[in-house]
Amino acid sequence: MSIENGWFYESETLWSGQRFGLKVKEVLYHEKSKYQDILVFDSESYGRVLVLDGVIQVTERDEFAYQEMITHLPLFAHRNPKNVLIVGGGDGGVLREVAKHPGVERIVMCEIDEGVVDVAKKYFTASTAVAFDDPRLELLFMDAALFVKDQVDQFDVIIVDSSDPVGPAESLYTNSFYNTMKSALRKGGIICTQGECQWLHLPLIKRVMNNAATLYSSVRYAYTTIPTYPCGQIGFILAVKDCEDDLSHPNHEIPQEMLPKLRYYSKEIHEASFVLPEFARKELMYLV
Repeated sequence: MSIENGWFYESETLWSGQRFGLKVKEVLYHEKSKYQDILVFDSESYGRVLVLDGVIQVTERDEFAYQEMITHLPLFAHRNPKNVLIVGGGDGGVLREVAKHPGVERIVMCEIDEGVVDVAKKYFTASTAVAFDDPRLELLFMDAALFVKDQVDQFDVIIVDSSDPVGPAESLYTNSFYNTMKSALRKGGIICTQGECQWLHLPLIKRVMNNAATLYSSVRYAYTTIPTYPCGQIGFILAVKDCEDDLSHPNHEIPQEMLPKLRYYSKEIHEASFVLPEFARKELMYLV
């Protein structure tokens, strides 16, 4: 745990040479689960914070910018999503957003680390962990790479809310996993994965998209801005199976009852999120 003189500092080999700090009010929880180090603290300026293996996952102030986009981009790009698989997402934020869709009939959440869910239910009931009692939810604690192997034509949308490609999330960035997820999708199904930062990880993004492009009809990259993630930005890789739909345009309207619940996502943000700065577009231009 990197807390120095009352400040938490995030530094990681995936973005070496820089670090990000938050002033700590109080450390609420710090334990090692079977899989990773879990830290929860209250910060001076970003509310309650969840940290896994030294990397910020959630802050109460800005988490919605990530949770809404990784969820609603694929769910609105799909024509009629009924069955949704969440890979990871133990903090509950993606589940919260999926549960806002009245047309979704089944939500399966596969999280490898039960400890993260337990911590979320205890410390984040005012933000992310508000939908674990949704009757549509089937919550599984296991390696998603193993779970998905047994699923064929089961899901309309798969959302991979993983941490960075180290530790327990490493298997979720392999070509084998993307191939298995394709089998689990129905025709026209969409997968949306956490896609790292275009300022830091363009070679990794390009490699993952290249692999996905050999398996899916269309692969696109979008991004959101979020202050407490590295460089203030995080991306999403979206791919669609056996369908030529344009992922950068929503396929249905936002229900009126959902509008007051959204703080970041909109039709306009959906479309704008696929417009990349030139340095990234030139690297990914044959894909995006």
